[in-house]
Amino acid sequence: MRALLQRVTSAEVAVEGEVIGRCGAGLMILVCAMRGDTEAEAEKLATRIARQRIFSDEAGKMNLSVTDVGGSALVISQFTLAGDTSRGNRPGFSSAAPPEDGLRLYTHFADCLAQQGLPVETGRFGADMQVTLTNDGPITLWIET
Repeated sequence: MRALLQRVTSAEVAVEGEVIGRCGAGLMILVCAMRGDTEAEAEKLATRIARQRIFSDEAGKMNLSVTDVGGSALVISQFTLAGDTSRGNRPGFSSAAPPEDGLRLYTHFADCLAQQGLPVETGRFGADMQVTLTNDGPITLWIET
């Protein structure tokens, strides 16, 4: 699985003009299941993200995790993270998991993240979503299993 996480002061996702998920200070996470991924990889990714020390401590050093600071998460499915741009001008997405696997792993990932003690809200798998966020730092990381 692949994830792009951003430390945010706030984020929200809308579908057809209706806000369906939001978070305050914490993480906005774009996540993509890749062909062949398993539930174990979703669990590993959720644990790694919950433990990433990308929030500042009293000394201003990135030394705290999102759970340490009482943050929350907004999780958005993003199959385009599987995009292969190595040739031509149009990305290929054949390495993304099939939709039924992608939905199952996306849901499992969000559930695992919540089990780490984070309040989690999500987008809508497969929908045309509009995501608004305020990146804090900016801090943006790419994580793969």
